[in-house]
Amino acid sequence: MSIQLGVIADDFTGATDIASFMSDNGWKVVQFIGVPSPENVCPVDTDAVVISLKSRSIPAADAVAQSLACLQWLKESAQARQVYFKYCSTFDSTPAGNIGQVSDALMSAVGVQQLIHCPALPQNKRTVVHAHLFVNGVLLNQSGMENHPLNPMRDADLRRVLAPQVHGAVGSLNLETIQQGTPAIHQQLAALITQGVSHVIADTLTPADLVSLADALADQPLLAGGSGLGGALAKHHPSVAGSGAKVFTFPAEKKAVVLSGSCSAMTNRQVNAYCQRAAHFALDVGRCINLDAAYIREIADWVLSHASDDLAPLVYATQPPEIIRDIQQKYGEQQASAAVEETFARLATDLLGRGVNTFIVAGGETSGTVVKQLDVQTLEIGKSIAPGVPWVRDPQRGLMLALKSGNFGNEDFFVTAQEYAE
Repeated sequence: MSIQLGVIADDFTGATDIASFMSDNGWKVVQFIGVPSPENVCPVDTDAVVISLKSRSIPAADAVAQSLACLQWLKESAQARQVYFKYCSTFDSTPAGNIGQVSDALMSAVGVQQLIHCPALPQNKRTVVHAHLFVNGVLLNQSGMENHPLNPMRDADLRRVLAPQVHGAVGSLNLETIQQGTPAIHQQLAALITQGVSHVIADTLTPADLVSLADALADQPLLAGGSGLGGALAKHHPSVAGSGAKVFTFPAEKKAVVLSGSCSAMTNRQVNAYCQRAAHFALDVGRCINLDAAYIREIADWVLSHASDDLAPLVYATQPPEIIRDIQQKYGEQQASAAVEETFARLATDLLGRGVNTFIVAGGETSGTVVKQLDVQTLEIGKSIAPGVPWVRDPQRGLMLALKSGNFGNEDFFVTAQEYAE
């Protein structure tokens, strides 16, 4: 059987993000964790398969190799009609990559001259005008993303961000052309090809612009961008599987925990708000670096002591930028980050063994760490808690997860997620 769209996502929250937008628009979506093996079979009656990688911040050569392996599986095993390289709507990528390198490699493998990038997600106030990315109406490099601990974004002009990473020129598809519809879009893209432009940043201001792009790009074999265009493609192509988001029944004996590793501006606000209402435990980075079994047991015992609370206990490494800078200066950026993620990984394993079956996780890196540590292989997509954040379910064990990208959701997200789980 063939599927309508195969998605290669560079992190776990990004994967559930695009899966939720497609599911909410009527498609039946299945999510695989990591590069599928040749033995993995594409489920029948499926419109789209999303493959979750943890490739955003790894060496570019590794990201390319994993992405190409996903492409091969999507073309050979799933017979995907169209392939989509999904990255963050804030275009998270350092000058060393990996968006550009992966894009070039996929273009070469698919055999296309031009790739259209549409990172915008206007539903979450990520818009692109004159190839400049805005977050909540503020230029990307003034939005708080300039303080990201792994991928600081210090330029809002995506042409300048992408150009050092790719072969060929980077150009833009302007808003006026997009709003004129399919013929104008095709004409502009053809003109850009004659000018040697191989990567095109598409302006997008509203969901209607996404619809225009989906109509014009529905037959492109390869696309790249955020989850917004993925949702619009699902709206353009009616479901062949006849099913969208699932309504899950949560475990009767639900034991939940909130784990927050993101240090984004919104997650800081969410953590601060949640700490006013629920039990909370701040990770000690020094003890994370010198991690031993005693510290994991201490945290896990604390979590279980609050298992019967009205709201799930929170364990967090989320801190404002000034504290993050102090931690990085004291311990080293990479060492501190790796130690925190290892702590979350070992904690997740301990909690799973003691009956915790519902995980609410904030941050792409942390979500990837937790999902891999829990040995989740596939996920079913449920209804959205907030735009781009669905509940997802491990069908083998009934584990429930909400994997939240750093800046997604409102201040009450952690509470709202648990209200959905009643």
